[in-house]
Amino acid sequence: MTSTRNLPNRHFGPMLCRGLLLVLALLAVPHMPAQAAQVDNIRLWAAPDHARLVFDLSDHAEANVFTLDDPLRLVIDLDQSGLETDLASLELDGSAITAVRSGARDGGGLRVVLELSREVEPRHFTLPPNEQYGHRLVVDMEYPGESAVQNPIDPIEAMIREQEIAANRHRNEADGETPRVDPEVVAQQPAEPHPRRDIIIAIDAGHGGEDPGAIGPSGVREKDVVMEIARRLQRLVDDSEGFRAVMIRDGDYYIGLRQRTRIAREQKADFFVSIHADAFNSPRPNGSSVYALSQRGATSETAQWLAASENEADLIGGVDGNLSLNDKDEVLRGVLLDLTMTATLNDSLAIGGQVLDQMGRVNRLHKSRVEQAGFMVLKSPDIPSLLIETGFISNPDEERRLRDSGHQQRMSESIFEGIQAHFRSNPPPASLLAWQRDNQRTPSGNEYRIQPGDTLSQIAARHGVPVAQLKQANELNGDVIRVGQVLRIPRS
Repeated sequence: MTSTRNLPNRHFGPMLCRGLLLVLALLAVPHMPAQAAQVDNIRLWAAPDHARLVFDLSDHAEANVFTLDDPLRLVIDLDQSGLETDLASLELDGSAITAVRSGARDGGGLRVVLELSREVEPRHFTLPPNEQYGHRLVVDMEYPGESAVQNPIDPIEAMIREQEIAANRHRNEADGETPRVDPEVVAQQPAEPHPRRDIIIAIDAGHGGEDPGAIGPSGVREKDVVMEIARRLQRLVDDSEGFRAVMIRDGDYYIGLRQRTRIAREQKADFFVSIHADAFNSPRPNGSSVYALSQRGATSETAQWLAASENEADLIGGVDGNLSLNDKDEVLRGVLLDLTMTATLNDSLAIGGQVLDQMGRVNRLHKSRVEQAGFMVLKSPDIPSLLIETGFISNPDEERRLRDSGHQQRMSESIFEGIQAHFRSNPPPASLLAWQRDNQRTPSGNEYRIQPGDTLSQIAARHGVPVAQLKQANELNGDVIRVGQVLRIPRS
């Protein structure tokens, strides 16, 4: 082997010179920090109580988010990042953002400034890539004092409904755990006017915003299909006397799974229905399904798989950067076993059977009975709840039907017909439907219609039965009796 020490100078000298020139050239170039990420796209989702801004990034990037006053602004600084999208194309309607501008930060990086029409409470987090998206920075802007529901329930209706919820809760609690009210005091309270309130149906269109749900073979998105069916169902509910709809989401934005049930409870809903469009890793499965909550888990492998995929929507939607799917709500932990799996779950299954029967007249059923699974949106302690899979969007034929307006209308009609049938047979005591039922029938020999000024004590004495027996026969918890209500008089 030849040593470099034996090479002639005419070969070594030019090589050394070229190396020195290369080093000097590199030293002459100013140091440029490597860009951590490019902002490829910015998306905005506007809701009544918040707005969500999503930055699609080419790689992970750290951000600093803060507000400024006079005028109100939200500043988003991204370290070592650049902008590769046109901010002018961002649709701002329905949000608190009035204008967006950007520029380079001193020392490098990107600054995006949002001009605001109102105060916001910002929070932000990053999300790693998943099957649908790459790296993302999510900036949420909460609007203090705003409700997620655009037309909330009337305060008087809310108070009446709260009384009924308390009555149902007391009825299902063990005797030793319920604070007792002196029965004689309650029995002497005069009958109150009948409120004839509407039955509140909470309608939840699944997914939304940056969470499209399942996507069909031709690109139809679940979030769009279920929103159309939900809006049609809303119109049917609102057009029916004695019913009123509350939309959990009324636009293309995301709401966390826990927040969906919280909204239904805040609005004192009598019933909660979450609408979805099924998907599977094969195009063959088809048909509609109805699910109620199963405390012990799924009743079939299909139900268990579906429950897991729907619950993971929070990871897709990005509720936070470190989400636990375990329900830690104290109310749910304490009450779910006592209420949901007894009266509430029984009502859910009963309504589910009615809905399934009606849906079977519109579409093939994937399962002929109400399935049970651990869907998080069904875990409301005192609201009967169903999750409806309107069809398999992964099946080409059903995908085509699901985007057809006529099929959407028939599907929404079948859902409401099932709900309506149940509540006409089992109306809440303070509802208009209960008042109509009681006033459309003539009391039989063992029944009595409550008149103005009546008290339970007077009615019991008049018919020769103890107050406690009268209350037990009519499942009264001792709160109130109402004018026009029909009581069954037990045989002494």
